[in-house]
Amino acid sequence: MFRYYVWLAVRSLRRNPVLTLLMVTAIGLGIGASMTMLTLFRAMSGDPIPQKSSQVFAPQIDNWGPDDREKDGEPGQDQLSYTDAIALMRAHRAPHQAAMYSVGFAVTPPDPQQLPYQVTGRATFADFFGMFEAPFKYGNAWGAAEDESRAEVVVLGSKLNDKLFGGANSVGKTVNLDQHDYRIVGVLDEWSPEPRVYDVTSGSFQDTEDVFLPFNLAIDRQMIQNGNNACTSATAPGWDGHLHSECIWIQFWAELPDSAQVQRYRDFLNSYAAEQQRNGRFHWAPLTRLYNTREWMVVQKVVPNESRILVVVSFGFLFVCLVNAVGLMLAKFMSRAAETGVRRALGANRRAVFLQCLVESGVIGFAGGLLGLGLTALGLLGARALLSKDLARLAHLDLGNVLIAVLLAIGAALLAGLYPTWRAIQVQPAWQLKAS
Repeated sequence: MFRYYVWLAVRSLRRNPVLTLLMVTAIGLGIGASMTMLTLFRAMSGDPIPQKSSQVFAPQIDNWGPDDREKDGEPGQDQLSYTDAIALMRAHRAPHQAAMYSVGFAVTPPDPQQLPYQVTGRATFADFFGMFEAPFKYGNAWGAAEDESRAEVVVLGSKLNDKLFGGANSVGKTVNLDQHDYRIVGVLDEWSPEPRVYDVTSGSFQDTEDVFLPFNLAIDRQMIQNGNNACTSATAPGWDGHLHSECIWIQFWAELPDSAQVQRYRDFLNSYAAEQQRNGRFHWAPLTRLYNTREWMVVQKVVPNESRILVVVSFGFLFVCLVNAVGLMLAKFMSRAAETGVRRALGANRRAVFLQCLVESGVIGFAGGLLGLGLTALGLLGARALLSKDLARLAHLDLGNVLIAVLLAIGAALLAGLYPTWRAIQVQPAWQLKAS
């Protein structure tokens, strides 16, 4: 019966192509506008580690005091000082933890015909890779022993491995970074967490780094921090002055598998800050925070409020389009009042007429969804031309967005067709037969 209703719907729509085109266009425009904004919003607000986003936390310690807090009294810091980061690492109150910061290198290719070029890097601890579920193509991460011994080892990103070694297994080989040779222990597979939650201060949607190396080694070699560095006062000169300043430039993450460990870690943070106050380093009441990855994205405003407003506005436009579609469907269904009356007189009940009209609305929605997908693709193409390079790569349709667009279009059309359908089944057969 459903196939028969679809056949009737197609015949009915072909009977009045202009009105059909208007209905499909109205729905397609609404779907195109709303899905363009929704696609960008979903990409920007995605969960980079959905399996454990509630278990990986960013601790924050107020080392600046009340004068530098936000208007709501929250700490203004989005990173840790080296002093605090190292203290948390040494306390080891989390099963897995990693301090990290962004660095940069000049890599010298093994081919002497090629010139050195700049690559991005991240100094971190071995737990980083497991916490953020970084996939390995070859080899694996270094271990805790390499962290402590300042071993000259690195993990390469897939793009740099492709560029240097043609994508071959390079584990055991060396790579020259800033005139130092490092042994490659692992190569990552394609990995691009969106957003790059482990370091939103350097850019939430930047590509992952080309090179990863032990944190302690980077500190010993005085590798300059390549990301966001914030200070509230002048620091002592030299690298040692930078390390012992109150400048914040270290990202820190801890994996806490259950609520009991989360509470113990909160207590530890508060006691640590209180100890710093007793030692004279802080002259204010301790203030600490512990955010999981989803909370951290909200606090750091990874998704700007303007994006949320644009999504609301685009769905408002979809609603306006649906109102127009309701009027067009009502005109179409009521123009067939005589046909509906004859069908009722021949024995068709209201349920049959209702289902036929709903199926016709669904066919209109499906056609509108296909048109909306085309308009969404055009909208994303325009967005890629306007957005920055980091955000432009988010502007693409995947299977999930395609399904959402089609289902949204069909659902919206069915919703829009409810009132016209209800009006259509109110037709009195006797009146229509008498009028004809």
